[in-house]
Amino acid sequence: MTNIPETGRTQRVQIRLVVIQVLVFSLLLTLGGRLWYLQIRNGQEYSDEAKNNHVQQVVQPAVRGSILDARGVPLADNETRLVVSASRTELMKMEDDGKSVLTRLAGVLGMKPKEVLDKVRLCDSKTPQPCWNGSPYQPIPVTDEATTQQALQIRERAEDFPGITAEPTAVRRYAAPGKANTAQVLGYLSPVTDEEITKAQDTDSPYLRSDQVGRSGLERTYDKELRGKAGVTRYEVDNLGRVIGEAKNDKAEPGSSVVTSIDARVQAVAEYELNEAMKTARQAFDKNTGENYKADSGAVVVMEAKTGRVVAMASLPNYDPNSWVGGISAKDYAKLTGKKSNFPLLNRAIQGQAAPGSIFKVISSTAAVNAGYPFDGHYPCPSSYNVGGQTFKNFESQGYGDITIGRALEVSCDTVYYGIAHKEWLKDGGMNPKKNAKDWFYKTAHQFGLGKETGIDLPNEVSGRVPDRKWKQDFYDANKDAWCKQGKKGGTYVEQIAYENCLEGDKMRAGDSVNYSIGQGDTLVTPIQMATIYAAISNGGTLYDPTVGKAIVSGDGRSVEEIKPKSHGKLPFTRKTRNEIDEALAGVATRGSAAWRFGGWPQDKIPMHAKTGTAEVYGKQTTSWFATYTKDYSIVMTISQGGTGSGASGPAVRNIYDALYGLDDSGKQDLKKALLPTPQKSLPKIQPDGSIDAPEIKPYNPASQKTPEEQTLAAVLGRRD
Repeated sequence: MTNIPETGRTQRVQIRLVVIQVLVFSLLLTLGGRLWYLQIRNGQEYSDEAKNNHVQQVVQPAVRGSILDARGVPLADNETRLVVSASRTELMKMEDDGKSVLTRLAGVLGMKPKEVLDKVRLCDSKTPQPCWNGSPYQPIPVTDEATTQQALQIRERAEDFPGITAEPTAVRRYAAPGKANTAQVLGYLSPVTDEEITKAQDTDSPYLRSDQVGRSGLERTYDKELRGKAGVTRYEVDNLGRVIGEAKNDKAEPGSSVVTSIDARVQAVAEYELNEAMKTARQAFDKNTGENYKADSGAVVVMEAKTGRVVAMASLPNYDPNSWVGGISAKDYAKLTGKKSNFPLLNRAIQGQAAPGSIFKVISSTAAVNAGYPFDGHYPCPSSYNVGGQTFKNFESQGYGDITIGRALEVSCDTVYYGIAHKEWLKDGGMNPKKNAKDWFYKTAHQFGLGKETGIDLPNEVSGRVPDRKWKQDFYDANKDAWCKQGKKGGTYVEQIAYENCLEGDKMRAGDSVNYSIGQGDTLVTPIQMATIYAAISNGGTLYDPTVGKAIVSGDGRSVEEIKPKSHGKLPFTRKTRNEIDEALAGVATRGSAAWRFGGWPQDKIPMHAKTGTAEVYGKQTTSWFATYTKDYSIVMTISQGGTGSGASGPAVRNIYDALYGLDDSGKQDLKKALLPTPQKSLPKIQPDGSIDAPEIKPYNPASQKTPEEQTLAAVLGRRD
């Protein structure tokens, strides 16, 4: 056995002690650094988190503001219902993702299990309705029509329904006073999404997970004002979740109410008359197609001429906005969006585009005068007009000899406008335009506000189209390749058109210009654009931004923010030209193409001005237009595939005016029956408690209706313009 020297053994022990000391010191240094990081560097952050672990937040949703008509009648408000909701986060903690709980819930509610399961699943690009498109962290409504007995069953058997609540909740209600549906104007709500919550975090109007958001109509435009501010109560709780005190309480602030210029009584009349006009049109025979008119959609706008405020706006087909409340069913969603639905969610008053036909001639008349053609000059009105081998005819090939522009407006003589437009086309260089081409007809349309939005306070308005040279070139650039590929000389009609467009689709041809002069061809307008134009002619030339909102009133009624009328321009005519057009349009109603619709009208007391239009649409039946105004209102109605202007839309427009002014069939006025003898100026009063003393609205009941036989005969006898 080897003996180790004492000095060597001592050195080894010392080395081991040093290593152990270094390790201990390193551990202490690491621990100290970690403690410094937690307590000093990030101490405040962890302290705040620790506090939050002992604070629970309870959100009290704000009561959404009402949407009122001009007299204070609620068009959209709230009502208390028993709402059964499911917490998806709680259900997902269960082994079966909550299927057994939801199945039991379906039995209590009298629903099918699949129905309930579908309502609480999350929406994505592959999931059909119904599904939940809101935040997955907020309660998902299963039904807002629970009975008291059903709610008691759920609450008394809470252990069988974990994650399920049944509570009284304020739910949106679309009242339809006097059967005034007003669906497309009001819009609808749906839950806020996580994406919207994230985007709104840094704004002055952030969303809470419980919020409902306006998706269309006034609900969307004035969503911020209507939504209000939710209340949040913060409770201090111990580690076991028991409440030990109240930390902070922010009271909910109810949303403001939006007072509109809509009058529910007039709205009901407009909706009824539009529907009746479409039904009547379907009874009339279209000799061009050999079948009855389809009259598949329509719209009407009633506007205050001196302010641009919308008194009524109807669009058909329509829908019940209440179907969205509490989540829409698969059946209802298919009805609103399916291929056979005819898209009732569209507001055709601001989103429906069509060629205007002869109601466009007020623009062409102004263009002609501005181009140097005297309004009272004499212009030939032959039965037809030839351009480049193509013949353009007057309706029923009727000629009137030499007439003025005013008379051409009255009798709707197309060939007068053909002739003037053709001359201007030649002056501008024809197929090879001059650099300084005047383009009076196109320039004037833009000055009238066409080709752009009117600025109405409703979302998703479309701009229509003025097919000027720029549009022509842009359209050619986008379609040239397809035309050249499809085109074939001497082929079918479609192939021949494609062939011609391939060769010279970027050229403004003579046929394009003459067709455009009577509101045909590629021109597209909306009813709101034409109502704005005819209101401007009535008021002397001011183009107002159409508005539906009239004022924002705070929830307690103490603060009122009026929405005042705004102008976006003037019509491009002199006072003399305006008065000449005004007189001619009065002639349309007394001795022209609309005279047969205004028999007995008190022209001496309430001068009526009108223009009828029947627009031809390739592959479809003609579009009916009727544009009118008095000193107080402009009314424009259109019916797609409805036939003639005066034949289809004329009677309905006359009936709306009769209701407005309190007139009977003979033209005798009873102001007690008049709905709006003068434009509304005052605002309804909202009490400090939020209540409104609103007048009762009775459903519209026409005093005298023509028999179905008389209606059918009137439609059959309808004239083109």
